[in-house]
Amino acid sequence: MMGLGDLNFFIWKSKAQVQQEQADYEKWAFPYGQPQREKLVKLMLEIFPKENEATVLIPFLTCKELFGKLAKSPDLVDAAINKLLTDIKKYKRIIRKQEMPTYVALVVADSRVDEKLEYPTAQEIKDMAEGFLVTKT
Repeated sequence: MMGLGDLNFFIWKSKAQVQQEQADYEKWAFPYGQPQREKLVKLMLEIFPKENEATVLIPFLTCKELFGKLAKSPDLVDAAINKLLTDIKKYKRIIRKQEMPTYVALVVADSRVDEKLEYPTAQEIKDMAEGFLVTKT
């Protein structure tokens, strides 16, 4: 899995290597393929109506990557959520502080879906994000 910080412009890769890395990243980001991506983007644009696909995917995927590194097992999920919400300043160039709880809620919801892709509603995501703030204080 390639993260945003792993870019190195001095390593030359074949077209096949680049395509394989892109395919691996897509599989990591959206294990259930294009339908999952479309559902997620639609949900995010419902929550953030002034944004576009790129401006919601970048913070979402960044948050997903961070969450994945922190929540290596189910018992670490709460600690991962708390760390993402308390270390917001580290990611402020990618994720706006006031939006971080919503992106964390989206990532948590995404981690719970299966091939049925039954995501919570936009309101349920907002409520979950609000709940993070209540439990954090």
